[in-house]
Amino acid sequence: MNWSYEIRIGWRYTRAGRAGRRNGFISFISGVSMLGIALGVAALIIVLSVMNGFQKEVRDRMLGVIAHAEVFATDGAPLGDWQGLAAQIRQQPEVKAVAPFVSSQALIARGDEMKGVMLRGISPVDEATVTALGAQLQQGALAGRLVPGGWGVVLGSQLARSLGVAEGDVITVVTPNGQTTPAGFVPRLKQLTVVGTFHAGHYEYDSSMALMHIDDAARLFRSGGPQGVQLRLADQNRAREVGFALGQRLGEGWRVRDWTRTNAAWYDAVQIEKRMMGIILTLIVAVAAFNLVSTLVMTVTDKRADIAILRTLGASPRSIMALFMVQGAASGVMGTAAGVLLGLGVAFNIDVIVPALERLLHVNFLPGSIYLITRMPSDPQMSDILPIALISLVLAFLATLYPSWRASRVNPAEALRYE
Repeated sequence: MNWSYEIRIGWRYTRAGRAGRRNGFISFISGVSMLGIALGVAALIIVLSVMNGFQKEVRDRMLGVIAHAEVFATDGAPLGDWQGLAAQIRQQPEVKAVAPFVSSQALIARGDEMKGVMLRGISPVDEATVTALGAQLQQGALAGRLVPGGWGVVLGSQLARSLGVAEGDVITVVTPNGQTTPAGFVPRLKQLTVVGTFHAGHYEYDSSMALMHIDDAARLFRSGGPQGVQLRLADQNRAREVGFALGQRLGEGWRVRDWTRTNAAWYDAVQIEKRMMGIILTLIVAVAAFNLVSTLVMTVTDKRADIAILRTLGASPRSIMALFMVQGAASGVMGTAAGVLLGLGVAFNIDVIVPALERLLHVNFLPGSIYLITRMPSDPQMSDILPIALISLVLAFLATLYPSWRASRVNPAEALRYE
């Protein structure tokens, strides 16, 4: 089928319609349809980019505290030779560093204040190769504070503030493992000295995590040694795949848990929220795209005489259908292209736009006292933008099918009877 004249006439119909009251109204409806598609596509790109930005910020702060993956015995037994296990793990090319750890829940008391915490025993030298927090403790002002036998502890900044303690204060740790006496079960108590605080930028860890030397932690919890090892990977986004491959290599008796499973609730919630937000905003694009139906129906009604003349000149029903499909598809393409450009323009400059709006409206969208992120992040990704554009184009194309089919069914004799 020769599409040359269908494309030319369809494009002319898309650009025409400025003269006359009726044609002007059709042109207005067509412009509104394109504007709706553009705004829907732009909103979808902007919202998903901001969600990607928030996800990246929280993930990076989270992975500054915890490792990409952990390996420990299935039965929870301590590691007798963690260096041997580390050497075996390092044979996996994606593993860049390994560090031992001891971890358990405990209570920290200071006067009348008592908080539940995750008390983690680390080797400062090895930890510095695995997490950003470990590097901060090893290289910053806290370097050399955690030593074996010193019974020192580093508290999260929010935890220290809630307990009202500062460097040099003594706190009491209550461990879940204790001993049975004639008076009943008695938990173990140990006094620790606060040697410093850390600020990870993630409220969950700043308010509920404490660090001490791994040797002191092993003695405190009577673990007999490290409970497992934590890993730093070359690509944190492939943690699940690498963890599965490592589990296959180590065999039975070992469990590998990556960061997406350690924080499964947060990770799954983010994925579901992003998916649902994409579906909701896609419906907005769908509504705007199907506005093209009304535009094309009115165009077909207005162009009945033109259709009849083309049919008498030899145009086939298929050519008539193609003509109006070109008109609708052109509107969809222009609206989608404008929406992509607008969405990317806002997404890449949101760090400038949001502060300008805050100054103009005298508001603060992300107050630091409430949110751990004080700026609006944005991370446009091609994996989001390309499907958005394709879905918009497909919806616009589908919206052209029925009006174009109706145009192809116009009877020339009936259309020209009253002309």
